[in-house]
Amino acid sequence: MITKSAEQTISFAEEYAKTLRAGDVVLLRGEMGAGKTVFVKGLARGLGIDEEITSPTYAYMNEYGGKLYHYDCYRLTDGAQAEALGLTDYFYAGGICVIEWSENIRSVLPEHCKVVQINKLSEREREIVCR
Repeated sequence: MITKSAEQTISFAEEYAKTLRAGDVVLLRGEMGAGKTVFVKGLARGLGIDEEITSPTYAYMNEYGGKLYHYDCYRLTDGAQAEALGLTDYFYAGGICVIEWSENIRSVLPEHCKVVQINKLSEREREIVCR
């Protein structure tokens, strides 16, 4: 899917949210500035969450009503840190976990994760690939 604006990315993610089930873990991949948090805003909308969605860069994880757990693992160096912070507990809390920079905690990820890759094609265009 190619989106040509942040609003199109949000709309696409809103539809993608309808395919998710409680307990799903989504690995959100893309370079800095690719639009990962914009994508999460659409997921939240699709899940009926109307809170403001912000990047959890300094908090490691933001929770939205027990439905959505948005992680940013950029500052973690391994899975043991995620476990020590209690982040892995939320994989089994019945919500949907969306993890940015998941490669940093690869060793503690559940077996069956979904992957969304966001590639920045230009200032406004994004290619979104879901697996």
